Amino acid sequence: MPSWVFWKGILMACSSKEPRRPEGPDILDTRMVLKFSHTPVMLSEVVSFLKCSARKLYVDATVGGGGHAKAILEASQPSGRLFGIDQDPDAVRAALENLKLFGNRVTIRQGSFSKIGNLVRETYSGCIDGMLLDLGVSSYQLDMPLRGFSFGKAGPLDMRMNPDLPMSAADVVRDCNEEELAGIIFEFGEERYAKRIANGIVKRRRISPIVTTQDLVQVVLASVPPAARRGKIHPATRTFQALRIYVNNELGELKNFLEDAPSLLCPEGRLVIIDYHSLEDRLVKRAFRDWERRGGYKVVTKRVVTPSDEETRKNRRSRSAKLRVLEREDQYE
Repeated sequence: MPSWVFWKGILMACSSKEPRRPEGPDILDTRMVLKFSHTPVMLSEVVSFLKCSARKLYVDATVGGGGHAKAILEASQPSGRLFGIDQDPDAVRAALENLKLFGNRVTIRQGSFSKIGNLVRETYSGCIDGMLLDLGVSSYQLDMPLRGFSFGKAGPLDMRMNPDLPMSAADVVRDCNEEELAGIIFEFGEERYAKRIANGIVKRRRISPIVTTQDLVQVVLASVPPAARRGKIHPATRTFQALRIYVNNELGELKNFLEDAPSLLCPEGRLVIIDYHSLEDRLVKRAFRDWERRGGYKVVTKRVVTPSDEETRKNRRSRSAKLRVLEREDQYE
């Protein structure tokens, strides 16, 4: 399978049609108001690897509801500072509320972690003592039907981390041809039945548009063989993952981050990354090795760190998490 999908990402337009927000019958009746939440994964490990202490500056590049950020601020009392970034405006509002007790020790901005260099340099001079990037989708995003991330929730087929992005998942399944859809689902979902699912999408949309999460689930279930419906994971898992990654250009964003973030670290400063699937983890692992090979950096985690059995029992969404750490050794320029 060619890698054109990876490199073009969200910049590829599947057609010249104008993007639109997905709609569907009775969708607005399912609106829910949920508190932005995300159980922080490997919380103690993050604080330990960042070596949190007073008078230092930390960056949480995916601050979410502020779970990791709160722990970092508590561990770096009384004078440690934190700069939080998130592309989701709901997350920014939640972080501002949840971290307000820390006063001027906290600065929160909306933005993409791929632009980490510009965001940090616009706000601070000097270097960063510790940086965290948690690539997981928040519980809020998964559980809010209107965000359209979960195949288990009835809602519009959206999946945008930033609601201002021009293309939703519904736009992708509406506009891409069968070959393009198969490429996206295979490349980003590592789905063995990608061609069958893409064919099912094209056939279904000739009859009626695919605009809700459940529309897509029905197509996937009808497209895969019966044995695949009885597996350990839901048959739609990889297709939903693929569309989410594509819509948000997640691998392109991560690649840009990895090219810039380590250079922002102070000597002995550390970058901690938590990822959740093999596509992300390969990029992180390769980038860390490349930085180490250049000199002036070392990979702290020679073996990937995973959650404890106790944590995975308490938080099933943590079970696929992998944590890696890079440390800067040379002088900051």
